[in-house]
Amino acid sequence: MAIITLTTDFGYKDHFIGVIKGTIYSELADAKIVDISNEINPFNIPECAYILKNSYKSFPKGSIHIVGVDSELTPENQHIAVYVDGHYFVSANNGVISLITSEITPDKVVKIDLNLQESSAFPELDVFTKVACHIARGGTLDVVGKNFDNLKDIREFAPRVLENGKIIIGSVIYIDNFGNVITNIQKHVFEAYRGGRDFVLNARNKKITKIHNKYSDIINFDLEKSKRKAPGDLLALFNSSKYIELAIYKSDLNTVGGASTLLGLDYRDTISIEFI
Repeated sequence: MAIITLTTDFGYKDHFIGVIKGTIYSELADAKIVDISNEINPFNIPECAYILKNSYKSFPKGSIHIVGVDSELTPENQHIAVYVDGHYFVSANNGVISLITSEITPDKVVKIDLNLQESSAFPELDVFTKVACHIARGGTLDVVGKNFDNLKDIREFAPRVLENGKIIIGSVIYIDNFGNVITNIQKHVFEAYRGGRDFVLNARNKKITKIHNKYSDIINFDLEKSKRKAPGDLLALFNSSKYIELAIYKSDLNTVGGASTLLGLDYRDTISIEFI
């Protein structure tokens, strides 16, 4: 039986996640359901897209990913099922899949066509679970909808490149549980325009001239402890997803604070890189 995952902004106070799982189990008693995250900030499509992109590959091919963020059906927010990179995604056409499909061409996309859609205020339960269970039983996408070729794209995932590659203007797309700030500048974009040059990364009033590959790279272990960098120091790194991330070494939002609070950066705020 294929794994079914849930990525939503429902939280856990209400009954929504419980009834989705109960409905799936009622149809598929031996279903395997995994929560990726149910703490997406409400209606935050870029945050959902970032989390989904960086988690789905850890699941076996054939897994089915229900995405419950901003899913109410409207003429401009169709319900879709996508098969891409060996995985199924059941979602609204709100751009959440675009971070995946911008790099990998989907094998198939259908616009879901079920009688319940128009009247449903809870499509994740009334529509998405039915499609996911259908796929898990071995059903095809052709049964649940017709081919669709108008996937929405999230433009803010692409940084701007100015002055013939001298400047990259990026933005904050995600802030994690440690207060680390993830930008939309990927390592391959940075390296493509750097060309071996020195650079300055500007984040509010802070300037950073080195990007590490892991958090502890900020520490020079050849120095005496009293002379080393320490918890609370700012650094930039290419995170595990190869995006430029700003972090406070061993940050704790309750003590030293995180990069987001100490730099005053929030979702969609701007950072820039200037090559020298």
